[in-house]
Amino acid sequence: MDAITVEQSAQARLITADDEEIPVSATLRYSTDDPLAVFVDFPAEASLEGEEVSWTFARSLLDQGLRAPAGHGDVQIWPYGHTRTVLEFHSPHGLALLQFPACALRRFLLNTYAVVPAGQEDVAGVVERGLSALFGGV
Repeated sequence: MDAITVEQSAQARLITADDEEIPVSATLRYSTDDPLAVFVDFPAEASLEGEEVSWTFARSLLDQGLRAPAGHGDVQIWPYGHTRTVLEFHSPHGLALLQFPACALRRFLLNTYAVVPAGQEDVAGVVERGLSALFGGV
């Protein structure tokens, strides 16, 4: 079965250390190849290194973070008022704090659930593909 991918463009605001807001384009992405995860891709001009950056985290974390503070470690998500959601990404190079329109994140999440409903993810398939890749299979 071929993978199904859901992609959606979104505009975010990068919050700087000086509390400035810089507009940033992002692509929200979901694939049935990795049904437990979502991806947030940023173009090269949005990164300090001038290279495209992609963050991967649990789809359930996005769902939880739209309603209440969620996550710990490298990715944290929480509502900011009624119309925005904050995604905080930590890396060895620093911290990125981005505000997204909550409606855009909700729409993306609903589109992923239309492809693979929550709780219907093929976890066994994910494990099998991961083990195959780890041990040199195809």
